[in-house]
This record gives sequence, C-alpha cells and structure tokens, in this order.
Amino acid sequence: MIPLSTRMRPDRLEDFVGQKHFMYEGSLFYNSIRKGTFESAVFFGPSGTGKTTLARIIAREMDSNFVEINASVTGTKELKEILSNASDRFYGLLKETTFLYVDEVHRWNKLQQDSLLKTIEEGVIKFIGSTTENPYFSINKAVLSRVRNIYEFRRLETDEILTILERTLRDREKGFGGLNIVCEENALRTLASMSGGDCRVALDALGFIVDNTDMSGGEGHIDMDMVAEAMQKQTTFYDKEEDKYNLLSALQKSVRGSDPQAAVHYLARLIEGGADEMMIGRRLMVMASEDVGMAYPNAISIVTSCVQAAQMIGFPEAQIPLAHATVLMASCPKSNSANEAIKAAIKDLHSRKIDDVPDHLKDAHYGGAEKLGRGKGYKYPHAYGGYVTQQYLPDNLYREGTVYYEPTANGSEASFKKYLEELKKIDEGEL
Repeated sequence: MIPLSTRMRPDRLEDFVGQKHFMYEGSLFYNSIRKGTFESAVFFGPSGTGKTTLARIIAREMDSNFVEINASVTGTKELKEILSNASDRFYGLLKETTFLYVDEVHRWNKLQQDSLLKTIEEGVIKFIGSTTENPYFSINKAVLSRVRNIYEFRRLETDEILTILERTLRDREKGFGGLNIVCEENALRTLASMSGGDCRVALDALGFIVDNTDMSGGEGHIDMDMVAEAMQKQTTFYDKEEDKYNLLSALQKSVRGSDPQAAVHYLARLIEGGADEMMIGRRLMVMASEDVGMAYPNAISIVTSCVQAAQMIGFPEAQIPLAHATVLMASCPKSNSANEAIKAAIKDLHSRKIDDVPDHLKDAHYGGAEKLGRGKGYKYPHAYGGYVTQQYLPDNLYREGTVYYEPTANGSEASFKKYLEELKKIDEGEL
C-alpha cells in the first residue's frame, strides 16, 4: 500500500503548504515557476518539509522532461546514461531541457557531483538537488557556483501541518473524504504538534490511525489516546495546549534564576508530557544566548552540541544531553547584556535617523574606491599591536557617546568588562 504521505503530495503550486519565507504568491521564486524562468537550485532542510514535493511541482509547471533519482542508490554508470539521454533531447529534434532532481545529493562523491558541471553550464539539464546537510559543506563549490539559488526549507509550523491533515480528511480522491471520520477536539492539532515539523510523520501517523480504526458502525473516531499510541508519546500537556508553553516558560525562568533543581523538574515534566527533542532544544539554545550570554560564552556551543546529540540518539537517552544542557545553564553565571545590546541597537534603527557608515570603514577593495575616499584614514589595529583609538560608530552616535553593550561583572564577562575599560582609558588618554 502506498503511504499516505506519498499519496497526499500536492500536484499544484497553489496547494503547496509551508516555506512562506520564499514560496508565496508574488515572490521571485513563485514567479520564476509561473513564468518558466526557474533555474537550477539546491533545496536543503529537514525531512518532511516539502523538498521533493516542490521539485515535482516545478517540473510539472515547467512542462519539461523530469528525471528523479536518489543519490544513495544511483551510481556513476546510471548517472552518465541519464545525462547522455538529456543531451540527446537537448541537442536533438526536441530541443528540450531535462529537469534532474537528485535527492540526498550529499551522498555523491566529488567525481559524481562534478559530472553534472558541463550539462548544467550548457543548459542540457536544470539541476535541483535536495539534502538534509548544509550544502556549503556537503556539495562541491564548483556545483554551487553554477546553481542560481540555495533555498533553506524550515520545519513546518503546527498550523501548516494541521491544514494538511484537515485537507487529507476531506479529500475524496487521495485522502479519507469518503469515510465518515470524526475527530475528538484537539486530536488533530495534537498530532500536528507532536510531529516535530515533519509533515511525513504526521500524515503517516494519521494513515496508521485511520487504517486501524474500527469502522463497523459506519463511523470512525479519532481521540487523544489513539494519537498518543500512534506517536508512541504521552499527550499529557497536549490536552491543554497552554500547559506546554507554561512548562517551557517555567524551565527558562528556573534556569535564569539559577535553580537547577526546579529546572530539571520542569525538563522532566516536558519530557514526560510528550515534548520532542527539538521543542525543548530550541528553547535551550535561546536561553544559552539570552540568559547566560557573555557570562559564559561557551554555553551556546555546549548547549547546541547537547541538542544535536539529543536529536541523533533520540529518546529515552536524549534526556541525558538535554539534562546536561539544562543543569549547566542553571548552574553558571548569567548575563543578558548581549540581548539588551542588540535590542537597543534595533530600537535606534526603528526610531531615529542614523548617519552613514564612516568613510574610513567603507569597503575599499574595488577600482575607484580611493577616489571616493573609501577606506581613507583607516587604521589597521594589528599594525598597532592589536588596538588603536579610532571612530567606528556613525557620526551622530559617536558624538553622543552611544553605548549599547554594558558588560556585567558576572562570570567570564568580568574579564571582558575589564578589557573594555582598559581600552576606554586608552581612548580617553588619546582624546
């Protein structure tokens, strides 16, 4: 049987859900598909976010020959044959460009990736590669230089996944519209929320529930217990949506208040309530910069590593690195100075006129820059032993002595505070 997530792939651009940061009516991305000007691209992001679906829609909208392969099972021999056929179509009577979609392109070695270069350059193929890895590390630079755009796919929002699930229950052709399915209030939203932004997980879980629901009375019923069983997670706080946010808030405030006992308690309640690794992990990474910040700058690196480890190993063991990150942050010095600094700087940009970048700080690495006075008078700090008195702020902010970052004396930030104070003394002596 074809999985529900495969059956429910939309065929039209209008039916695609998600990725609104680049895929919306009137965007350059949307218009390039509508006008037939879409070029080669790389899609990267987590599974279940629509990379393959969108590639297929693009090929259909462009009305071109479309070849889809997976790099994990397609070798050099098969690739050469595909490229040869594409050349025949392009240089033959058809004069047609082939859209080549390569899923998991990061699995190819350098030689395999480089074999695409000539055909992309000549227009024989329009290449769309998808990957869950960062393309700047996993795809050859030569390939990236021939690709017009790299699009990052983000995890779907709960409301976006809910829209897809509701559409599935109504769809008579591919979904369950022909069945009389009644959903308990909040059951579908819970399913959407528990899927971690992965639409494939949500749809296949719904398919499992419906396929195994008792329909003997002519009506199927989906409740919270069935969602919990299908997802193999407890739904404790999903019965009351606000409980999830209350627990996340309590976790952050306990860490901010340096109470590791309370912080671990609320972490445990989140885990037992059914929160996934990323729901907890995203909040922990925010806390590392917002609340610990410059008092212990390494916290963000350690917490990020803990969150990544939790994702890789999954529950139940994921609770260990999550607890590691939580206890670390609750037990170390705190500073919100970096957060306050950026908020103050942004507030200035929104509320007042700011002078231009000083000429001596402007880019001078192009012909004619010297005539415009770009970079003139700039002092290279390393030529002065690492520091030299010099204006960096725009003129009006400099004249006013604007201060955004005010270091605390907490933890590691005390040493940064002392260093900056020494530099200030040097500046005052130079003035």
